[in-house]
Amino acid sequence: MKIQTAPSPDGCASSRSSLGLKSLRSEAGLGLEQISDATKINMNFLRAIENEEFHLLPGGIFTISYLRQYAEAIGCDAGELLEAAGCGLRKPPVSEGRDGPESSTGRRSETGILRIF
Repeated sequence: MKIQTAPSPDGCASSRSSLGLKSLRSEAGLGLEQISDATKINMNFLRAIENEEFHLLPGGIFTISYLRQYAEAIGCDAGELLEAAGCGLRKPPVSEGRDGPESSTGRRSETGILRIF
């Protein structure tokens, strides 16, 4: 299923468009309780997602995880939902630290030293 944005009821261009998540869930034949049982996401957070009240979610990685799990549960593209919710994943800039740049595998270069005390 693809997330469709509908024009906002007041017709104002600056208002956020509705994502229609509740209707997508209904089309998938799922109830909120089923999604909550499968994902272990609190019902209040699921309601916030459907009502597009993303500010009520706990934030950070939790919000991203909840939105991904919800999208997968109703058969939608998680990337589209994250983008529509303003949670687009951006890669952090690569910076050279004291130990030099990280390798392409994400591990420290040979010059990095790990000390365990």
